[in-house]
Amino acid sequence: MSAAIRIGIAGYGNLGRGVEAAVAKTSDMTLVGVFPRRDPATLTPADPATQVFSWDSLQGREDDIDVLILCGGSKEDLPVQGPELAARFNTVDSFDTHARIPEYFASVDPVARAAGKTALISTGWDPGLFSINRVYGESILPDGDTYTFWGRGVSQGHSDAVRRVPGVAAGVQYTLPNETAVDAARGGSRPELSTREKHTRECFVVLEDGADEDTVREAIVTMPHYFDQYDTTVYFITVDVLARDHSAMPHGGFVIRSGDTGTGNRQVIEYKLDLGSNPEFTASVLVAYARAAHRLSAAGQHGAVTPFDVAPGLLSPMSAAELREKML
Repeated sequence: MSAAIRIGIAGYGNLGRGVEAAVAKTSDMTLVGVFPRRDPATLTPADPATQVFSWDSLQGREDDIDVLILCGGSKEDLPVQGPELAARFNTVDSFDTHARIPEYFASVDPVARAAGKTALISTGWDPGLFSINRVYGESILPDGDTYTFWGRGVSQGHSDAVRRVPGVAAGVQYTLPNETAVDAARGGSRPELSTREKHTRECFVVLEDGADEDTVREAIVTMPHYFDQYDTTVYFITVDVLARDHSAMPHGGFVIRSGDTGTGNRQVIEYKLDLGSNPEFTASVLVAYARAAHRLSAAGQHGAVTPFDVAPGLLSPMSAAELREKML
């Protein structure tokens, strides 16, 4: 039996805790430990057996960790941490600012390539699984239209962006699909839908003492790449209401491709996710892709790669022979 893949977790928020739980469910991985940015003495891991180390102690652990899973936020953490850590470790991350993925790839690829490391970026479910399904749909039905809908659910990336707005003490953001738009896409009529027509967004925000509601609301609804293209409503609530009504993190969505084949036969492809915990599911995707990153690195495929570059079989703990026998 091959040696277990040694996993490190960089960052220990909701996503990091999800990765810890996901690694525990694998048969071919072992957790080296978590490396939070905060003081390790203040952190109690979900599993008492999990070892906690300081962020600075990542220096010198290159030979102890096969894949480092990066669990920072896309807005401010990963743009810095991704290139820095890909110069020393094989990494997997969930960078999810779609418009900036080419820029992020370009920052990570040369340092990982120079170091002989593999950096698998932008995994998760969107970008990630939904991205793959969009490519499948458009490749199979070239005469067609693709529709992606998210929610109703909590977006980790958008919630993190809200919490970083000056004057915000805490907050959460929900993405809501427009049901009329979903039904039209699902029906195969191939409607033309703008970004604003497909979704709305709701933010529930706890203000810092002395913060101005109007200033905070304006900063949120005009934020590029996150809220400026959507009808966004900001609600100001107390910390008690946030804890009572908004502590769960469900999410999900649909990728729909409708098109015509042959002499005009209508075809519809739909991929759906219904998630009880967004961070735990995203973490489970990251862990599967960590397996792939380890295999790609062993095969000498270095530099930045995306889910488009990963064969499905590399995600599975099964061998190629087992996959042919049991799954094909």
